[in-house]
Amino acid sequence: MMSAPIDLRNASTGKAAVLHSQNNPIAIPPMPDYNGRILAYTATAGIIVSGMLQDVFGLWMLWLLAGALSWPHIAHQVTRRTFLRNSARIRQKMLLVDCAIGGGFVGCIGLVAIPSVAVALMLMFSCLIIGGIRQWLFGTTIMAVSCAIGLAIAGPAESFESPLITSIVAILATGLYICVTALYSHQQARALMMAKTQIQNQREQSAALSHKLSKYLSPQVWQSIFTGERDVRLETRRKKLAVFFSDIKGFTELSEEMEPEALTELLNHYFNEMSEVALKYGGTIDKFVGDSIMIFFGDPSSRGQKEDAFACVSMAVEMRKHMKILRQKWRSQGIKTPLEIRMGISTGYTTVGNFGAENRMDYTIIGKEVNLASRLESLAKPGEILISHETFSLIKERIMCRDKGKITVKGFGRPVPIYEVVDFRRDMGPNRSFLEHEHSGFAMYLDSEKITERERESILYALENAADRLRQEANS
Repeated sequence: MMSAPIDLRNASTGKAAVLHSQNNPIAIPPMPDYNGRILAYTATAGIIVSGMLQDVFGLWMLWLLAGALSWPHIAHQVTRRTFLRNSARIRQKMLLVDCAIGGGFVGCIGLVAIPSVAVALMLMFSCLIIGGIRQWLFGTTIMAVSCAIGLAIAGPAESFESPLITSIVAILATGLYICVTALYSHQQARALMMAKTQIQNQREQSAALSHKLSKYLSPQVWQSIFTGERDVRLETRRKKLAVFFSDIKGFTELSEEMEPEALTELLNHYFNEMSEVALKYGGTIDKFVGDSIMIFFGDPSSRGQKEDAFACVSMAVEMRKHMKILRQKWRSQGIKTPLEIRMGISTGYTTVGNFGAENRMDYTIIGKEVNLASRLESLAKPGEILISHETFSLIKERIMCRDKGKITVKGFGRPVPIYEVVDFRRDMGPNRSFLEHEHSGFAMYLDSEKITERERESILYALENAADRLRQEANS
């Protein structure tokens, strides 16, 4: 007469649901509709037999007894072998049928108090667990209508009271059904809690793993993959990008002087600092090769060709300034070889995307603009930033550049005009915010726009002490 209270099994197959964790599957112990319905209708059959033995119900109710014992098997075959097996809410619909049958039974027994209440409790308990308030309202309404029809046919009982044994059987049958279904509900709740815990642990492990894997990709590429914006497959497209190359002048000489471990530490520190600058301006870090860095702007995300080119050159200018801080720090660590950064930037159409094989891909760019940027980097002097003509045309309004003539580059039919980046126009002249000065034993890097009021007082105090110290040594 009732379905199971909680059942995660597939309604068409009748199989128990299984939540798979990374290591072990977690089986959710179900209270199958078939078994639950057998339990409920058997309890109702017990009430009928008890009532008949005590002359509460007439012998004509033997057909109800036969129906109570056979209906669970009929319902099982109906839900498995007919079109109903594909219904998404078959359990709720079959429970409404049970409510109609149960209401009719209550009406047929003439509303005898305790047996009627027992059957109604089992039905309402099942409705609440399976479908909540909505199912309970539907089920109660159908049960009331069915009860009224049954009462109209059979008529009310001579007495609404039932004998003691019939009442005890009804109470015990109802209690048994509620306890068994509650036990299954408890087991399912525990299994679901374990599944939730394991899923949460797997989610944390996946997040930690994806964080580790993200170290091997540029953050923009990693984010576009994990958000579903980009598929991981061999595909490329043509796109206008700003391409940046840099390397360290003097690194080869330094590698002959330093131990490999110390050299590796220095190089990793340099890459880490420059990567922070690149990410600050939105650059996509392509690769590190030796002491060289390749970065491009405009993919996977772009702010427009002009802004991409400006961001790329702005990054290069800040890298050049930041290199002065690194050089002073290395000098304090005993590295006397003067390390300088040199950079080249080109803007134009390149082929960008996944290159390689299906089982090993590399997200990178190819094209003559890449070769031009590499060529400009190799031609640049220490501390110099060389850019192509197209890059210059996009950033000339905000960045001061110096004409450096033309060069011949393989892949280009004509000589290529190139320019040297001087500085931001806002930082030129007496109103500039950036000042720098460097000598052996002294380095100053000042960007007044980034200094807070508290930091300004501390810097002035340090500069005054340094000036006093220099004057004392000069006068002695």
